[in-house]
Amino acid sequence: MVQFKNISLLFVLLTVAALPTMAQTISAADSTGLPGDNFSLEGALELFKKSTSPEEFEKLLNEENSQVNNLDLNGDGETDYIKVIDQTKKGVHAFVLQVAVSATENQDIAVIELKKTGEEKAVAQIVGDGDMYGEQTIVEPTEEVLTNAGTSRTQVVVNVWTWPGVRYVYTPAYRVWVSPYRWSVYPSWWRPWRPIRQRIFYTYRAPYRNRYVAVSTHRVVRAHRVYAPHRVTSVAVHTRHGAAVSHYRTTRTVRVHNGAKRTRTTGTTRTGRRKH
Repeated sequence: MVQFKNISLLFVLLTVAALPTMAQTISAADSTGLPGDNFSLEGALELFKKSTSPEEFEKLLNEENSQVNNLDLNGDGETDYIKVIDQTKKGVHAFVLQVAVSATENQDIAVIELKKTGEEKAVAQIVGDGDMYGEQTIVEPTEEVLTNAGTSRTQVVVNVWTWPGVRYVYTPAYRVWVSPYRWSVYPSWWRPWRPIRQRIFYTYRAPYRNRYVAVSTHRVVRAHRVYAPHRVTSVAVHTRHGAAVSHYRTTRTVRVHNGAKRTRTTGTTRTGRRKH
């Protein structure tokens, strides 16, 4: 019995001693030093999936317990309020996620691109802004299905038509949502909180990763074209994070497919794959 207690105590001591190293490993593996480390693209899609409308989606994005937003782009020690702006044309939607950095500047964080592809079919992706993630970062919902008579598994694109908010924006009753809020004008219920350490925020984002995957192909090309001319960036954000973004871009090999069009930027490829 004494020997068993000694072994148990040794195990506990070794586990405790390893915790700092484990935390450093997680942080080193996932941190890029870019502002996008503090916003979960997968988590945003999960909230969009739960929402019944773009207005509710905006509210969920800005609730602390959603654990999706940890951004502080202007460095004032408080989390930023994220606005949702629907840019829509001919049946496609681009839901822009945007932060008012100051009274005169805004910065796009990401855009959810949505298209109805059939009677009860739709596809959606979220595209992280290059100033936030160093490169255009595309994430989409995925699910695993059995193939070959159940002998193998494969990942397939999710039909998002079942998401309540998706159905809503395609009803005649839908009025295009453009957030009424701006710098220093926020909803009465919202209270900013102090951002948490990035390595802790990493663990909050982890549960979403099994349901969403990073891809290199724009599936909603028309929505992306609707959004692209209206992309908004901030000089202040560029000044603050420009060096880190430039370094990231020169140490990555990036491929983005836009239908038949392919662009490639080549640098020294960083070991490992950045997670979101």
